[in-house]
Amino acid sequence: MSLNPVISESTKFTEDQLAKYVIDATQEVFATMVMMDPLDEYPLAEPVNRFKCSITGMVGFAGIYSGVISIHCPVVLALKITSSMLGMECDKVDDDLNDAIGEIANMLGGGVKQVLSKGGMDIKLSIPTVISGEDYTVNSLSEMDCVVIPFSLENEKFLVGLTLKKEE
Repeated sequence: MSLNPVISESTKFTEDQLAKYVIDATQEVFATMVMMDPLDEYPLAEPVNRFKCSITGMVGFAGIYSGVISIHCPVVLALKITSSMLGMECDKVDDDLNDAIGEIANMLGGGVKQVLSKGGMDIKLSIPTVISGEDYTVNSLSEMDCVVIPFSLENEKFLVGLTLKKEE
């Protein structure tokens, strides 16, 4: 998974720069809101777009650039994240879990907006969307205009993906 050269040129960001912004935003969100410290394992060794027993939070953005920032997490790890974030034990997929993962995606979206809005770019964020399931695919993660960062936390792995498209 790599950033399309046209996207890289049009945003004036390299893939490594965008990856660093995503890594920094993810680590900041987790340090301040979740009280956990994920370690990045960039670059991603193999493309991933199929998830099992997982939850995905996504926030879209639109303006001069459109795209999606997403977090993909095994449910077992998402429950630990939610428990730490809320300061209470969470042990099942419910509204608390969905809200926590959606809010993390929303905060990551805010970080992307801040980076892409430099220089006067106008970016609007969508409300978070959360999906979970035993087996599902996310096709945007296999596109050429996507940067995907693997992280490790609590002996588990999760992904944060950023898909960008320049509006014509």
